[in-house]
Amino acid sequence: MKHCCETHVQCSAASIHACREIDPIHDPSWLDLVERHPRASVFHTRGWLEALRRTYGYEPVALTTSPPARELADGVVFCRVSSWLTGHRIVSLPFTDHCEPLVDKGGELRCILAALRDELKGNGWKYIEIRPVESDLGAFPDLRKSDTFCLHRLDLRPSLEDLFRGFHKDCVQRKIRRAERENLAYEEGRSELLLERFYRLLVLTRRRQLLPPQPLAWFRNLIACMGEKLKIHVASKDGHPVAGILTLRHKSALVYKYGCSDRRFNNLGGTHLVFWKAIQEAKRSGLHELDMGRSDWYNLGLIAFKDRWGAARSTLTYWRYGAVACEVGRAGWNAQIARLIFGHMPSSLLTTTGNFLYRHLG
Repeated sequence: MKHCCETHVQCSAASIHACREIDPIHDPSWLDLVERHPRASVFHTRGWLEALRRTYGYEPVALTTSPPARELADGVVFCRVSSWLTGHRIVSLPFTDHCEPLVDKGGELRCILAALRDELKGNGWKYIEIRPVESDLGAFPDLRKSDTFCLHRLDLRPSLEDLFRGFHKDCVQRKIRRAERENLAYEEGRSELLLERFYRLLVLTRRRQLLPPQPLAWFRNLIACMGEKLKIHVASKDGHPVAGILTLRHKSALVYKYGCSDRRFNNLGGTHLVFWKAIQEAKRSGLHELDMGRSDWYNLGLIAFKDRWGAARSTLTYWRYGAVACEVGRAGWNAQIARLIFGHMPSSLLTTTGNFLYRHLG
């Protein structure tokens, strides 16, 4: 990496020294920063980064302006994604809804972005992508918006009774009561049996969405690396799984990351039951927020579903330096080719396709 003063950006006087790389999986100073920083999320943690490395071969790296032998004051974590199919790029971070730069001063962020930009130019990478929640990167003229999403977050600080009253009466409250009348069984945990039930539902859901499922190895690695911070929640009717979600926990936040269902049983309210059970458990654990994740703006049904829980909406903006248009990725999934091919694949071939494709799509 070049010294930040060689990058033609104005760095603050406190940060006139070279950016340096650290290993965020093994360097204890990164773990300390993640624990201290108020904007750190589960996606900054060792467990998430190690699961990315094990499953897709990405090597997580963090850039900081802090000199060696000092407590880290800042850092941006990213992966270099090398693919013959989709090109070479720097992403912070692959397969995350968001990943805030853990930087409190504009000068330090300018230096880190300048160092990344120098690497991009020097190595012929296609682009750098950063996915912040709070930071507005519009002040950096070299960065352009690459995509926007709807982000929902539910404040869990009110009482359970107040939370329940805030749910949509017809579309959430009645669904939960229906699930209870149907005596749906509820399970949570990280066992292989529960994962198998969840994954069968996921394959059904991804087929319905005309997408291949994420590799089963990804979920096994998440369970191994996240430990008790991860839970699978499954609702069943007469022994048949009907709905499931996967949640992650970090500090005072519960993060909803994956959801799936058997639509033949959607009228039973299984999805609403597993969300309600997860919210109840989060309250018992003293958590303050449910991050319900991003939604594509065109997915009006998913946005309405999250709205009905009383979650607050915000706009999630991704920023890029370099190429902005995606040749392959989120936009490509909706192409006619996907509808024709993925919609007619047998389940075994669909999962094999997912095993092949996902490492190219981070």
